[in-house]
Amino acid sequence: MENVLTYMTFIPLAGAVIVLALPNNAKLIRWFSAVVTVPPLLMAIWLFINFDRSKAGFQFMEKYQWIPDYHISYFMGIDGLSISMVLLTALLSFICIFASFGIEKAVKGYFALFLMLDAGMMGVFCALDFFLFYIFWEVMLLPMYFLIGIWGGPRREYAAIKFFLYTLFGSVLMLLAILALYFASEPHTFDMTVLMAQANRYGTQALPMWPFNLWGWGFQHVIWMALFIGFAIKIPAFPFHTWLPDAHVEAPTAISVILAGVLLKMGTYGILRVNFPMLPVATADLAFWFLGALGAWNIIYGALCAMAQKDLKKLVAYSSVSHMGYVMLGMASFTTQGINGAVLQMFNHGTITGMLFLLVGVVYDRAHHREIDGFGGLAAIMPVYTGVTALAFFASMGLPGLSGFISEVLVLLGVWQKYPVLAILGASGVVLTAGYLLWTIQRVYLGPPNEKYLQMADINGREIFTLVPLGVIVILVGIYPQVVLDLLRASLDHINEIVIPHLHS
Repeated sequence: MENVLTYMTFIPLAGAVIVLALPNNAKLIRWFSAVVTVPPLLMAIWLFINFDRSKAGFQFMEKYQWIPDYHISYFMGIDGLSISMVLLTALLSFICIFASFGIEKAVKGYFALFLMLDAGMMGVFCALDFFLFYIFWEVMLLPMYFLIGIWGGPRREYAAIKFFLYTLFGSVLMLLAILALYFASEPHTFDMTVLMAQANRYGTQALPMWPFNLWGWGFQHVIWMALFIGFAIKIPAFPFHTWLPDAHVEAPTAISVILAGVLLKMGTYGILRVNFPMLPVATADLAFWFLGALGAWNIIYGALCAMAQKDLKKLVAYSSVSHMGYVMLGMASFTTQGINGAVLQMFNHGTITGMLFLLVGVVYDRAHHREIDGFGGLAAIMPVYTGVTALAFFASMGLPGLSGFISEVLVLLGVWQKYPVLAILGASGVVLTAGYLLWTIQRVYLGPPNEKYLQMADINGREIFTLVPLGVIVILVGIYPQVVLDLLRASLDHINEIVIPHLHS
């Protein structure tokens, strides 16, 4: 299939334009939007089947001259790192359209913006030209701002502006770093594959400007740091994480799923796609402190913050901060197990946290609040819902046999070989995670039923439809992780091999 990546990216964008032209019929708009997300999902499955798992390089490439005077091209392609994210994006976008069927306000605007967001996310994971990559990165920002700011909760404007400002600050740093790499390349180019090939040419000599000469930082180190901050805001890594709980709490359910399931992964994806292969010397010098130590801190800090929450959605939001710490920790190990575990954790976190936010949405639609202490005994009232929730909670906890376990174990195996202390700190996060999740199960689902909710309806067919695919993946990857690991290994080993020669023994 030729130009499959272009079709996957631009079908949702075309769908958004058509949605705006449709009559104001909410049912028609919802179902048309759902149909639009089917072709990208089918194409993602086709890519999964036809992807050559033995190759480390890019596949299904499409390249056309776009603005030749400035060496800008339309260049798309995927490798093992990006195909896992493309699959996740296509699946969650399809599911979230159905999770959005309860939206009653300005239906046309909501679904048009959602499809535009889908196109932007898909483009980020497929783009191999830095100029194109940056355009897609920015295209995501506007729809997400409006989706939170218009369809969110009581403090939606505050949450949307905070999200926008944080992300825009990161984007400006990224743009400056991209321009620096463009002018440092010879001949000047935005082609990411060429920039990777020229990686060792970029200057690493100490910069004369204070404080860079104090630290012995060269050109690579400064560019690495600018890119890292841009990507760390998206992860979100401490101390850039404060926009996340506000955005999650105020966002509609489906947007929370996309935010946690896809947008957070763009930060760690960007570091692996850009910082590692293009700036290997700086990566070797800085990764321990800014990925390893920060990742371990994220795990513990996020878990402790989650334990302190009274709002169920905020608890899940802080659990994301904690679980993304494992991704950063695994990346910093520069071992096969660590980096494979990190990217598997990116995929697993997307499916598990997607389930958790959908489940919070189910109970919020019925009770119209998310106070953990305001429920109690839901297991007796909503047994099916409680069973599905238990699966998602145990997967998030890292229970053996479910997907969260294998990715966290791989990360800890990889990190132990290089930084045993960080591995011990990371492992302590597992205990904290079990603590806050089991405590939440006890307060919300167990004990005598709350009389206010005795008539509450159990989970319905549409809600089950959105949760079943994610539940199946959680169990399947938990039992047979090779289904995802086989996609990743060749590409991630290649990325690792670029950095390893520069590591200090």
